[in-house]
Amino acid sequence: MTKIALLGAGGKMGVRLARNLKASRFDIDPVEVSEEGRARLQSDVGLVAVDSNTALAGADVVVMAVPDRLIGKIAHGFIDKVRPGTALIVLDAAAPYAGEMPERADLTYFCTHPCHPNIFDTSPDFEAQKDYFGGIAMPQGIVCALIQGPEAHYALCEEIAKVIYAPVARSHRCTLENIAVLEPALSETVAATLSLALRDATDRAVAMGVPEAAAHDFVLGHLKIELAIAFGIFPEGKFSDGALMAIDRAKSVIFRDNWLDDVFSLEAVRKSVEEICAG
Repeated sequence: MTKIALLGAGGKMGVRLARNLKASRFDIDPVEVSEEGRARLQSDVGLVAVDSNTALAGADVVVMAVPDRLIGKIAHGFIDKVRPGTALIVLDAAAPYAGEMPERADLTYFCTHPCHPNIFDTSPDFEAQKDYFGGIAMPQGIVCALIQGPEAHYALCEEIAKVIYAPVARSHRCTLENIAVLEPALSETVAATLSLALRDATDRAVAMGVPEAAAHDFVLGHLKIELAIAFGIFPEGKFSDGALMAIDRAKSVIFRDNWLDDVFSLEAVRKSVEEICAG
């Protein structure tokens, strides 16, 4: 049986992963250093944390459910304790893309990250629709990259990724650089920023006298159809002439020239992940 050492098992993300791994074919050794995390792991998942040295010495796979800014430091701290051929799975591209991982050619490095449930995927289960993060009830996509190691390890690590993020609808094989472009550049630098800007704009409409419930219904309803048109999900839908005119005039007001080049240059992506790892 494949033995997995789960580092950070009592954290917010670690508990999610531990719960899914507990119900899988894999043998899990959960590792948690904080007393609070150990208590959470036992009460929420029914697992008792084990000694890190024991877990690492016997691990076939190490899953690092720890903050980005700590991944490099923690990995350097245990790298001499794992056997040759061990696979290390990180849940974000930042640390490996920033060059934070220790050099050891006889190990496999693998990165995987959830896409979170697609807003256009639906479920007949209304409660499943409320699984906004994923990993509980609503299917989601995931991205995976084999950073180094034998090709055979891709299948094993992808299987583990599908377990920890289950239920998984789609798994996309990417490069490490692909995942770094997706996050932070696309999902955080752009999408999260625009989401908060959209909330700011909605709050401004409310401040101008629009009833809050009406403003929320209006903008979220329009956002659904506008995204469906923009991403080709609703091919028969088209923006009206008035909307196209408003879009054309707004671009120069809201966005700087060449903003896409500024955000998606690999230099900007690398700087962003380095800042994330630095905390």
